[in-house]
Amino acid sequence: MSEQCTESCSSCAEDCAERKEGKPDFSAKLHEKSSVKKVIGIVSGKGGVGKSLVTSLLAVTMRRRGYQAAILDADITGPSIPKAFGIKEKARGGESGLLPAKSRTGIDIMSINLLLEKDTDPVIWRGPVIAGVVKQFWTDVIWEDVDFMFIDMPPGTGDVPLTVFQSIPMDGIIVVTSPQELVSMIVTKAVKMAEVMTIPVLGLVENMSYFKCPDNGKEYQIFGDSHIEEIAAEHNLKILAKLPIEPKIAAACDQGTIELFEGNWFDPAAEVLEKMEGKKNA
Repeated sequence: MSEQCTESCSSCAEDCAERKEGKPDFSAKLHEKSSVKKVIGIVSGKGGVGKSLVTSLLAVTMRRRGYQAAILDADITGPSIPKAFGIKEKARGGESGLLPAKSRTGIDIMSINLLLEKDTDPVIWRGPVIAGVVKQFWTDVIWEDVDFMFIDMPPGTGDVPLTVFQSIPMDGIIVVTSPQELVSMIVTKAVKMAEVMTIPVLGLVENMSYFKCPDNGKEYQIFGDSHIEEIAAEHNLKILAKLPIEPKIAAACDQGTIELFEGNWFDPAAEVLEKMEGKKNA
């Protein structure tokens, strides 16, 4: 394999051994001092649906249930996880590897913003470089005794999602959607990519599903009628959660206090995760 390999055989002219064998292996080895039992990718076919919020709340939910949770922020050009958890200190490096930052409640977090001098500095890199950094978050970071790692994926089906699916042993993905009709097509793309990569789809989460008026208690569908039941039925998937439009959630993310926010929307998702057959990646 060439040192400049982009892991995209379809656009490569290199006559490497992997191409000749027809079975390229892009898997990345977890750091020798790491222990990660289950890896869950949080994906969507488009941006702006709230993957980072869902990732954060899933990690918080599992931590509250007594599990060691971790977040690998693979959204290199739009990292928002450290902000939601109020993490300002930078990641620490040692002789053996990088150490993730820890949140107030002990959630391990690694994000590009923990390595930049300023969290407002833009990351202006091409796809293969970004994908390589995400792999390093898996291979060079020491993840200690993690029960559930959640990977906050960038939107779409491009370089980085492909690299993650090929490099990191995923136990399943959760697809995040919103209540617009066009989302059905977008979800289908994400589900089909998971099927091609032979990764189980654990279920759907609909964000911005409704707004509950504090004055009269009625629910209003701001973004139109939900289609999540139809989408779930079409793909034979579970609906794991419906998140409301809740200003207090946005405020908690802005203030870095997402761990302190109370809500039980992800209890059904947590039950699905707890039933998964455990494995230990090495």
